[in-house]
Amino acid sequence: MEGFSGGGWTGPRGVGFHFGHRHGRHGRHARHGRGPRWAEAFDEWFGEPGPRADRGIVRYLVLDAILDQPRHGYEIMHVIEERSSGAYRPSAGVVYPTLQMLEEVGHAACTEQDGRKTYAITEAGRLDLEEHKEEVEDFYGRTGGAWDWERHADAFADLGERFRRLFRLYKRAGRSGRLTPAVLRRVRDVLDEALDKIEAALHE
Repeated sequence: MEGFSGGGWTGPRGVGFHFGHRHGRHGRHARHGRGPRWAEAFDEWFGEPGPRADRGIVRYLVLDAILDQPRHGYEIMHVIEERSSGAYRPSAGVVYPTLQMLEEVGHAACTEQDGRKTYAITEAGRLDLEEHKEEVEDFYGRTGGAWDWERHADAFADLGERFRRLFRLYKRAGRSGRLTPAVLRRVRDVLDEALDKIEAALHE
């Protein structure tokens, strides 16, 4: 069942999270990745998960990662993760077959360095990447603003406490019979004004 109950929010498919204090039971569990799946629930209710790279774009993300200097596989994974602000980190099972394919078509050259394979972009690879530069920029543009759950866990918990306070007020008013049509209209006007300000802040 979807909705608010017991100081928490149950989202689609039973995914739930709690709006507790950030150092409380639920807040502490959320910060360390235990307890309710609050980050996933937030995505379910408020937006879509960060984009993932399909096979077509991965080859160009890899070429872009070795454009400035040769790198080995794990360095390439780290560069892509860093440039996407942590929204996307390709697995070794994606990166290494892609590197092998790029080497086979002559778009990357592999050399041994300190016992590790290092890959550098070739001239053919540069030309191919240049033709698909906009696709790479578009991908990083879509991932650059992704939410960093670990870094902003406390801020999200603080915001969640405000949601919780709002619904506590609404619940108490309903039980006491104070939610008259006139009061509801006033609350609606206040919320409309607040939502307009929030929307403006999110678009800055």
